Amino acid sequence: MVTKILLLILFFTVMIGIGVYSRRHATNVRGFVLGGRNVGPWLTAFAYGTSYFSAVVFVGYAGQFGYKYGLASTWVGIGNALLGSLLAWVVLGRRTRIMTKHLDSMTMPDFFAKRYDSKALRVAASVIAFIFLIPYTASVYNGLSNLFGMAFDVPYEVCVIVMAVLTGIYVIVGGYMATALNDLVQGIIMLGGIVVVIMAVLNGHGGFLEAVKELARVEAPETAEMPGAFASFFGPDPLNLLGVVILTSLGTWGLPQMIQKFYAIKDEKSVQTGTVISTIFAIVVAGGCYFLGGFSRISGIEAAADGSVKYDMIIPTMLSALPDILIGVVIVLVLSASMSTLSSLVLTSSSTLTLDFIKPLFLKNMDEKKQLIWMRVLLAGFIIISVVIALDPPSFIAQLMGISWGALAGAFLAPFLYGLYWKKVTKSAVWASFIVGVGITVSNMIYPYIGSPVNAGAIAMVAGLIVVPIVSLITPKLDQKHVDNVFSCMEQTVTVHSKTSLPEEEELIFKNNKKKNK
Repeated sequence: MVTKILLLILFFTVMIGIGVYSRRHATNVRGFVLGGRNVGPWLTAFAYGTSYFSAVVFVGYAGQFGYKYGLASTWVGIGNALLGSLLAWVVLGRRTRIMTKHLDSMTMPDFFAKRYDSKALRVAASVIAFIFLIPYTASVYNGLSNLFGMAFDVPYEVCVIVMAVLTGIYVIVGGYMATALNDLVQGIIMLGGIVVVIMAVLNGHGGFLEAVKELARVEAPETAEMPGAFASFFGPDPLNLLGVVILTSLGTWGLPQMIQKFYAIKDEKSVQTGTVISTIFAIVVAGGCYFLGGFSRISGIEAAADGSVKYDMIIPTMLSALPDILIGVVIVLVLSASMSTLSSLVLTSSSTLTLDFIKPLFLKNMDEKKQLIWMRVLLAGFIIISVVIALDPPSFIAQLMGISWGALAGAFLAPFLYGLYWKKVTKSAVWASFIVGVGITVSNMIYPYIGSPVNAGAIAMVAGLIVVPIVSLITPKLDQKHVDNVFSCMEQTVTVHSKTSLPEEEELIFKNNKKKNK
């Protein structure tokens, strides 16, 4: 117990210290929200990765889907790395940085307003973001508190409140730069911690091969006709597994707290380096979490008499037999993942509500000092609301995250992605995406016709990608002059180093431009 407490004290001291150190970067709105758009590759990549993976993944999703699909749940981690990280950086990273700077946009709702020339879209997007970021935040508290309860025998309510207060302190003081620096430290802890924990759990079952053999012998009603399903390549239910992969991987493309990381990238090199770092991070952390969860059925987890399983207690139960020092490592690991995600969520929510809702509707002449005050006050308010929800949460974590990701990514993914590449997207198409994304998620909450919130979220995302181009083709187009101005940033001629572009190509471009000017 002394070891675990000392590790926590050290961890919290470092976090608060970084927050105080970073306060000099949070003296204006751009610095508080985006770190002055001057964040390097390592900080950006770790900020992206640690915001992606939290206690929701490690405790909630790894436990639930590892139990349901066995080793095949590792595909979720692989999808997170390739689709949610690598492809997201390649497709969105550079273009997002260029266009958002050109439009002087600091938030996703602000991007929608300026890209589609609509103030109403800004307000609607800010309301959607604020409402549906709250359940995700509550799910993070929920996941972490279950682990704390196992390790310290501390009441759930105490864990939630302490987490909220500590996160609020360093974000309110240091803004985006505090979260980015803390994300780097927390990310390093996550990388080392997940490797150590996996090795310890497998060693407890006689090593990797013995653990796989033991898992292959597990029998369950749902695998009666498929012996060894939990140790197989695609598991007992590949179709629903695909839904999980889509939600947790493609979903990052439409989440404001994730996309905002691209706004703050410093330069071209940061994009390239950040892509590699972020992908490797996701492979180790996400792949490791789901791989670990795949062995849950051989770790003493039993269903209740009615067949139900307390999914959120699976990972804590698996880890409870580890030595105290390793439990301390796990706690710091999950705490790192959770606090980084929480800081990103609360910062995104407060900045969006201030800049995209309160300022344009009620306080149009608000100066920078007042904007910073509003953001800090709303940040505290957002934390309080999410704590209230976390103190009386739904039955398990995946419900909360599925609702949040489904609504946000279902509404925002398509208009943001198409908006970066396609000039013909219309305002009506964006509204249609908002209605479809939120509509599918909320209606499924009221009457679960799809069943799982995870599958509902995946369907909402895919629906948006189909709806936006169809509606854009049959509704009035945006003013062509406005669209040309938005995309003019992509046509600007820049000089680059030879390692990026062949000198002969640069010379040819220069000559062609010279002829055009004549």
